[in-house]
Amino acid sequence: MDSEDITRLLAAASGGDDEAMERVVASIYPRLREIAHARRRGWRGDETMDTTALVHEAYLKIARGSEAEYESRGHFFAVVATAMRQVLINYAEMKRAAKRGGGRVSVTLQEGDLIAEESLDEVISLGDALEKLEAIHPRQARVVECLFFGGFEIAETAEAIGISPATVKRDWTAARAWLYLEIERSSPTS
Repeated sequence: MDSEDITRLLAAASGGDDEAMERVVASIYPRLREIAHARRRGWRGDETMDTTALVHEAYLKIARGSEAEYESRGHFFAVVATAMRQVLINYAEMKRAAKRGGGRVSVTLQEGDLIAEESLDEVISLGDALEKLEAIHPRQARVVECLFFGGFEIAETAEAIGISPATVKRDWTAARAWLYLEIERSSPTS
């Protein structure tokens, strides 16, 4: 299914056509797995991460917000990247709370650990820093979501956000530098 077909189906799904959304998901499921697999490789401790669980949790997050209107295939994938970011960070927070005796915490991704124990604080620090970046440079935060959490390529990120590939590269460079400094500044060992 090409981009235009997916865009038409997304428009129909936004209008309440449940069957259209099912067709979209069926056609892009392989791409969603590729994205999740790319995220899996991106985390230290990746051998414990479960690609299927990440895809399903991200899809459930998107499905809960089924009232959304998707402008295009690119916009839909940007929403997927945001959902994956939220799933990963929420999972890290729940797992860290459970590890530290924060009471009974339900962690739904039981097929395998999504994030290795030693990376929990790193993921949470990144999530906190990204929220701050989002407040001052929202487009840069979207670029990070697409490239880092979504596993997109530069061209896919440009399409999803509606900017040029050169702007994606500039935003990515600036965002990485800002996030690095913010995480270092916020680190308890600094």
